[in-house]
Amino acid sequence: MKKYAVEFIGTLIFVLTIGFSVMEPGAGAMAPLAIGSALMVMIYAGGHISGGHYNPAVTLAVWMRGRCKAEDVPGYMIAQAVAAVAAALIVLFVKGNPEVTPITLNIINALIVEFLFTFALCYVVLNTATSKNTSGNSYYGLAIGFTVLAGAYAVGAVSGGAFNPAVAIGITVMGLSSIPNIWIFLVANFVGGAVAALAFNALNPDDK
Repeated sequence: MKKYAVEFIGTLIFVLTIGFSVMEPGAGAMAPLAIGSALMVMIYAGGHISGGHYNPAVTLAVWMRGRCKAEDVPGYMIAQAVAAVAAALIVLFVKGNPEVTPITLNIINALIVEFLFTFALCYVVLNTATSKNTSGNSYYGLAIGFTVLAGAYAVGAVSGGAFNPAVAIGITVMGLSSIPNIWIFLVANFVGGAVAALAFNALNPDDK
């Protein structure tokens, strides 16, 4: 239960930061910095307990890579999704249920960038937080958080910059993205995580 609680708390803080930073009045152009920093610190806070996934696509990738027990996968993903919903409701309450205009997405472009940057995020996670060649390093949280920061700045205007199915749920509940668009994130994010795991395993056959 401790691992699931850590995943819930980390995801909650991460999605809260997204909501408060993005929903007006928010952090404006500094929002990606706040979001990447929140992920970084929560990874350092909980990484030694749960692995600090806070993202179902990361959980999938780490499981496929062989560093997450199969029996933990459902619990991790449920904790992450519930935390995202809770965070979204807290943001809406604190912000006074403001009217929000959902982002307009080009489906193909959104699928492409969500896949690419989820792949990048999961690939960085696998190489910095699970590889025996980087075991014990002190930079993994910074590397992971800055991957999200870079992605948010690079393609946030294209897809909203979720790179995370739990975040997709959270921004949908907040109204930042419309319900019919959630499949875009779920497909692109899970496929990105799976491909990252396949790539890592192919490039590191001896890292078991």
